[in-house]
Amino acid sequence: MKPILLQFVHPALEKSQVNRRLLEAALGRDDVLVNDLYERYPDFHIDVDREKALMESHDSIAFQFPFYWYSSPALLKEWFDLVLQYGWAYGSEGGALVGRKARLAVTTGAPADSYSKNGHNGYTMGEFLRPITQTLEICGMRVGNPFFVHESLHIKDKEMGSTLEQFESWLSEE
Repeated sequence: MKPILLQFVHPALEKSQVNRRLLEAALGRDDVLVNDLYERYPDFHIDVDREKALMESHDSIAFQFPFYWYSSPALLKEWFDLVLQYGWAYGSEGGALVGRKARLAVTTGAPADSYSKNGHNGYTMGEFLRPITQTLEICGMRVGNPFFVHESLHIKDKEMGSTLEQFESWLSEE
């Protein structure tokens, strides 16, 4: 099996507790290749050919990022805009990613129950993330179950152990 490609997207990793720990867990695995987009492209000058080659060489691609203003960090949007090109990722002559598995690992500062019709945010995480999952589906990718860590600003060490175990298990899902 080809290793998992983890597209890690965090613009302020030094301020993160949870994403940093999840990243460390991923880096410790032989079956995960981490591609830290902000580390690699701090100027947003994405090497599109490199990114396409990475995507083509993996059967499973996970995107890990914090939930910022009901979306992803800006570099992930830029990455989608530049890398997932018509004629390569989708379209009548596209299809380079058809059949690959895609998944999202997302951290939020708010509690899980705030992401519901009756919650503070008024929508579910699935509804907020629909533009991203739709993009992946248009590219022919099979979008798997997401991994969410809510209230990431308030996680205690005891809870972090359980979160890391769940993340490791999620990474291993087929």
